[in-house]
Amino acid sequence: MVEINIQETIFYFLGGLGIFLFGIKFMGDGLKNSAGNRLREILDKMTSNPVKGVLAGILVTILIQSSSGTTALTVGLVSAGFMTLRQAIGVIMGANIGTTVTAFIIGIDIGEYALPILFVGTALIFFFKKPVINYVGQVFFGFGALFYGLELMGGAVKPLADLEAFSTLTLTMSDNPLLGVLVGTVMTIIIQSSTATIGILQGFMAEGAMTLDAALPVLLGDNLGTTITALLAAIGTTIAARRAALTHVVFNLIGAVFFLVLLVPFTALIEYLQQLLNLNGPMTIAFAHGSYNVMNTLIQLPFVAVLAWIVTKLIPGEDKIIDYKPNLSPLLLEQSPSVALGQAREEVIRMGNHAVEGMEEATKYLDSKDKKHGELVLMYEEAINTFDHAITDYLAGMSGHTMSTADTRLHTVLVNAVRDIERVGDHIENVKELVDYQLSNKFELSKEAMNELKEMINLTLTTYKESLEALQSLDHQLAEEVLVKEEQIDKMERTLRKKHIKRLNEGVCTGSAGIVFVDIISNLERIGDHSVNIAEAVLEEH
Repeated sequence: MVEINIQETIFYFLGGLGIFLFGIKFMGDGLKNSAGNRLREILDKMTSNPVKGVLAGILVTILIQSSSGTTALTVGLVSAGFMTLRQAIGVIMGANIGTTVTAFIIGIDIGEYALPILFVGTALIFFFKKPVINYVGQVFFGFGALFYGLELMGGAVKPLADLEAFSTLTLTMSDNPLLGVLVGTVMTIIIQSSTATIGILQGFMAEGAMTLDAALPVLLGDNLGTTITALLAAIGTTIAARRAALTHVVFNLIGAVFFLVLLVPFTALIEYLQQLLNLNGPMTIAFAHGSYNVMNTLIQLPFVAVLAWIVTKLIPGEDKIIDYKPNLSPLLLEQSPSVALGQAREEVIRMGNHAVEGMEEATKYLDSKDKKHGELVLMYEEAINTFDHAITDYLAGMSGHTMSTADTRLHTVLVNAVRDIERVGDHIENVKELVDYQLSNKFELSKEAMNELKEMINLTLTTYKESLEALQSLDHQLAEEVLVKEEQIDKMERTLRKKHIKRLNEGVCTGSAGIVFVDIISNLERIGDHSVNIAEAVLEEH
């Protein structure tokens, strides 16, 4: 009978798993940092049809080494109106294929070089100052950690191959594939990474601790289990986010059921590939993983519209769509700068209205503490930043063209207004973060404080809206009214500070609540200042 040091086996396995997971994340972070903002651009530009969406999903998942990460990014883009649900389905399918690349990397037996690779990564991180080289170092370090973790896990599971109880379990999974699917699903839910559970499966195969008949049902379960992460993350979020997450579940559930029914021919196909290409255990699992996801995608890709219909029926309702894309024509910029300037002004107003809606959501978040409103604040802030970059670049491109004196003045007004609106978005996000702080520390603002905040928010919102109206119509009188209201905001801020100190002294208000109260009115006062900047620019232009 084989004797196993249980403590040593558990410690080596858990330690190896920890290093393996860290390696995947660190490598993914390095690749993601190297790619910068291009990930969003890839998903935005390469999703005009489901096939392109699949390719985009593969590429982005390879870059960030996480199908869940790609799915989360896609969910955000759907919520924001960057892509439709049908486009997102293609990306999600591609993410499933992209995540198999790690399994192929693991299948290459370079574990003995793990420590030198770790050293190369460390050297690139510590001995160079350029961020790009540091990111490459992260990739190397994560790559080395991944293989070192696998080596530790492999050493831990090796004795299990000779253990009678474990052999009985693998035989049971061979005879009862549903048990294997359940084991794979539960493992992935616990570890929260299908890549890691596939890696563990490859480790078992490398040490001869599991047969292919037992491994394939577990593999199907691994792919099914990874959808739970996205599903849990989508609870309480927007309808679009929940639909995209549910699509991931439905897609993988259909695939698991389909291949479970056809498990015998699928197993025969993998055995044929194993013999034809002379594959080792880990690479056999990599080919099985890749074959399953590619075939599942090819089978379901023609039915993208059906998948979209299913999840729409399961999660009915309409969602708030935020438009991230400013309407700025490069052709107008070349042919008629004056018309292009008018178009730019309209987009600046749209950007400003995003801030209005963001402030309204922040107010709802403050009042109801419903996290859905907090998420919408962040989405509006992201939309504002997108408009900021696009409009600023557009206006900068306009500078090289001949413009009339009036157009030149308006151009200056718009450049300054974009900067002020972007700062308004930042202050709204600050309010959202202060409510987050309140929730995490579990304290309440007094009824009197809440009434005062609502009063100041209403005044600030009215002032800011009037500054946008003044900018849109270049209304001199409306701009003057903004200046008057901003003085009222300043006066209110000083008054509310005094009332707050009085409440503190009387013990009506706690210190933590006081911090939130004072910081919110401070951010509202700053929004008033930016409203005045916009109004004064209109007055100067006039």
